[in-house]
Amino acid sequence: MSFRLAAYGVCVRDGRVLLARYVSPVGAGSWWTLPGGKVEHGEDPFDAVLRELGEETGLTGVVEELLGVDSRVIPASEARLGVVHQNVGVFYGVRVTGGVVRPEANGETAEAVWTPIGEIAGLDRSAVVDVGVGLATQRPASGHLPPVVVGGLIRH
Repeated sequence: MSFRLAAYGVCVRDGRVLLARYVSPVGAGSWWTLPGGKVEHGEDPFDAVLRELGEETGLTGVVEELLGVDSRVIPASEARLGVVHQNVGVFYGVRVTGGVVRPEANGETAEAVWTPIGEIAGLDRSAVVDVGVGLATQRPASGHLPPVVVGGLIRH
């Protein structure tokens, strides 16, 4: 089994959420996700989410709150590497404080856009979008939501 710890920023402003368009380096297409990604060895997820926000979008921000944690196990038949994979995502509410939106330099994020929350359901997206927006809008006291069902426009 492979494992990944990731930190995601849920940036909400005026009924819109900041999304990043991920482009697969192996030619598997593109889809929308939240700014964020892998926590490096020895890195605090709190620091990783702000680093990833800057790398992927050109924006700076401050963490305002911990929204919750999501853990999902992806079957080998659906995982990118063909082995069972567990992804643990730490979701933070982040307020953007500056910068200029731009694509990731030499990276896999082609663009970042402020998207009305009501339009998310029609986007080809990662399940982390639904988890993050759900945590930000529903505010479960436990910091946990039921699993997001993958299929249709929602992918791992």
